[in-house]
Amino acid sequence: MLENIRLAFRGIWTHKLRSFLTMLGIIIGIAAIIAIVSTIEGTNQRIKENLIGSGSNTVDIQLYQNDWPYEMSYNEPPYGVTQISEQVLSDIREVPEIKSASKYTYRQIYDGVYYQNYPMSGGYVKGVETDYFSTANLAVKDGRLFSKDELESYKKVCVVDDAVVEDLLQNEAPLGKVIEIGGDAYTVIGVVGSRSTFEPVINSMSDYDTYKQDESGTVYIPITDWPISYRYDEPENVLVRAKTTDDMTAAGKKTADILNGSIHPSDTTIKYQSKDLLEQAQQLQQLSSSTNNMLIWIAAISLLVGGIGVMNIMLVSVTERTAEIGLKKAIGARKSKIMWQFLTEAAVLTSLGGILGVATGIGLAQIISIMSGTPVAISWPAAFIAVIFSMVIGIVFGILPSHQAANLNPIDALRTN
Repeated sequence: MLENIRLAFRGIWTHKLRSFLTMLGIIIGIAAIIAIVSTIEGTNQRIKENLIGSGSNTVDIQLYQNDWPYEMSYNEPPYGVTQISEQVLSDIREVPEIKSASKYTYRQIYDGVYYQNYPMSGGYVKGVETDYFSTANLAVKDGRLFSKDELESYKKVCVVDDAVVEDLLQNEAPLGKVIEIGGDAYTVIGVVGSRSTFEPVINSMSDYDTYKQDESGTVYIPITDWPISYRYDEPENVLVRAKTTDDMTAAGKKTADILNGSIHPSDTTIKYQSKDLLEQAQQLQQLSSSTNNMLIWIAAISLLVGGIGVMNIMLVSVTERTAEIGLKKAIGARKSKIMWQFLTEAAVLTSLGGILGVATGIGLAQIISIMSGTPVAISWPAAFIAVIFSMVIGIVFGILPSHQAANLNPIDALRTN
């Protein structure tokens, strides 16, 4: 086998231009496939990051009526839905895919939150426990979080994010400022922000609207103070943090199942559902991939053309080396040895084309990324499979020439000399 490979490389080097032109179809086909696959992988990663963010892995499980979030601002607490007990929360935290979990309540603010008669609009007020911040991947940027004593003694304190500092507090030093929430005065004791520095790529107005919605300002108050400013006995929502990004779907669904198990079955339209951003990302990825898969099949046609080119040049090679083949058979070379020699030469030729195609495809993907701004992510498994596939093409299209060489009559072959 090693001798066959050595002879194959010698033959390729002897006819460098002819060998390169023979490999060209393979190079173009493999390069096109690698470039397309790299673009698909990069696009899928961007979709996933834009929806999920950079490593927060959080899933929001909220109360829904049919397909819409149940708005506590306009409705009474639904019958049969009780507040989340510590036992239920403990059961959620024991789910294998979940790293942490915390319950919370919220209002989207259209009015009712003021700083010195200046209203807050479009943000949120959330009633949370202290562990909510770590679950939401939020870190203290200034000041501190609620203490256990403040939660238990119903202290009217609050924590805000940067958007609230900028919009509501007008970039004044936030600590010690008093915000009016539902007619009650809350003192700002801290500022929080995301631990990650992820910024989504915005290519459309839809992307901008989604990003701005996620970036709306939020005021956090102790969940024990919620009945003071809003209403008693409101059912809470749950935020969970999955151990990995791929665990998000399972974590959200299992949490929803546990919460729905505590709901009285009198109203089947009311249930907890997870806001599964991973599932949304996967749906968009499937749409993107299905569109680009057609391009892969089109690019594969050039591999077929390249394979035919290999078969053609191998038939020419057999004709050129007829005397050599006759001499080998005359001194006792078996058909199988001659056949394997030509198959090896075809496989080596297309494998080199595959390797050059992968390198060309990677370079092409980088050029596409620079020129169009399309993200790319090199798939090394795809590159490895491409090289193996190019070798298989050489073997398949080299069978006919190899069979022809192996079955030459040695007497007739020697006469051609």
